[in-house]
Amino acid sequence: MTIAGTARFENVVADDVVLRAEAITKVYGGTHALRGVDFSVRAGAVTALFGENGAGKSTLMKIIAGVEQPTTGSLTLNGRPVTFHSAVDAVDHGVAIIHQELSLCPNLSVTDNIFMGREIVRRGPFVDTARQRRIVAGLLERLEEPIDPRQDVGDLRLGQQQIVEIARAISLDARVLIMDEPTSALSSAEVHVLFKVIRELTASGVAVVYISHHLDEALEIADDVVVLRDGSLVATASAADVDLPWVVANMVGRNPDDLFPPMGAPRGRPLLEVRDLTVADPSNPSRLAVEDFDLTVHAGEVVSIYGLMGAGRTELLETLAGRLAPQSGTVLVDGRDVTHETIAGRIALGLALVPEDRQRDGLVQPMSVGENMSLASIGRFLRGPFLAHRDERSAVRDAIKDVTVKASSPAAAIGSLSGGNQQKVVIAKMLLTRPDVLLLDEPTRGIDVGAKADIFALMAEQARQGRAVLFATSELSEALHAADRVLVMNRGRLVQEFDPATTTQEDLMAASDDATPSGADRTHDLTSTTHDLNGASA
Repeated sequence: MTIAGTARFENVVADDVVLRAEAITKVYGGTHALRGVDFSVRAGAVTALFGENGAGKSTLMKIIAGVEQPTTGSLTLNGRPVTFHSAVDAVDHGVAIIHQELSLCPNLSVTDNIFMGREIVRRGPFVDTARQRRIVAGLLERLEEPIDPRQDVGDLRLGQQQIVEIARAISLDARVLIMDEPTSALSSAEVHVLFKVIRELTASGVAVVYISHHLDEALEIADDVVVLRDGSLVATASAADVDLPWVVANMVGRNPDDLFPPMGAPRGRPLLEVRDLTVADPSNPSRLAVEDFDLTVHAGEVVSIYGLMGAGRTELLETLAGRLAPQSGTVLVDGRDVTHETIAGRIALGLALVPEDRQRDGLVQPMSVGENMSLASIGRFLRGPFLAHRDERSAVRDAIKDVTVKASSPAAAIGSLSGGNQQKVVIAKMLLTRPDVLLLDEPTRGIDVGAKADIFALMAEQARQGRAVLFATSELSEALHAADRVLVMNRGRLVQEFDPATTTQEDLMAASDDATPSGADRTHDLTSTTHDLNGASA
């Protein structure tokens, strides 16, 4: 194992190296995104690349994939110097990338997205659609995802869109495959399948670069480990020689135990009450996404909802926020019935949702950081027909400070921010509506451990200020360490409640997977949970 300042793999045999980046520097104006980075990947091995947002991971990968050109430095592929003038040029040389943000066309079919720009031509200008669909069907079967190749990508859930992106990259038959956050929207079962495919690829000699903010997941699949911080390579090692605390310490320079805030703010009155809520699956109305759901969240509480993909977490939160209409049930915010209110009406009454997909549902890309922040609360700044720009700017500046958004100014383009800072903008946007109840759906998806710590601290601070915070997560550690109570959903139902202080990850996994948790004495069944909550509300 080697620590700070290392600029090479000591455990790598030179003949194994298929691609080498040497002394790579990238300068944007006065900003050094990369500072003399040496980076190598081996044929038949997975190299996990770690670093916080802004560490330079994506910039380095864009250079290797031909999307960007280095300011200084060189690339060597199979022992020969090479310059990629475009992403297409890199693909022609056998280097492909799966980008963190999906780059699919929602109005086109799965097949059209996978073969875009490299269609199989049968005769003259005619595309061999049937052959393309057969190939796509084989790719999806390999990934164990039952998607119709003819279906429009826009009709797929986020995790399925991620699978399509992965299928497109695999179809390129690359010798170096870069995966930038490939599992950010995948279920644990889908991750298991992807890992099986990665192992098949490496067994055939493919070199894989794997970037993920799910650190333990990346360590599971990795052979080699590289850590970037502030544009410099600070550590390399064999994955077999390191553990999670080592990775976190090199990434952020602090103890992993400090990433979760202290919980336990004083609990006040009930702010969110859900009674007998039943919701149809929007993609399959004959199926129930949420069934007979009861819940109470008090002022000063942070409550997590844990469940596997398809458990109904997102449908529950979107129904509470007014995006989906329930079949039956009641939703109360601070004692007021909001069941039939619009989204705007619920925001006005103190309920706000931070959605799962920040790009699609949380941000407006042509708008600036400040404009995105004030969008949901613009009514606060209207004086008759006129907008009070001074008040709006002041509120935005305060929000940027409170939520610790790293942006050059409120006028900065939202696309210039890292994923973690974009997520903070979405949270700040909803906090500017002054909610009593804050709902967050997978609030740390696709962001680094430092930004996660900031968001957890922000959630705890909102609870200390007397708000009720309810967040959904598929991360076991987050569910246990960032909440006062943990609720487990399984197939649309609330099945058990846990005390994080006396619960293990195995307990949550068992409850979410129809098994009996080992710590059954630590939990309440639904009847006792409802009784306890009603008793606390009285």
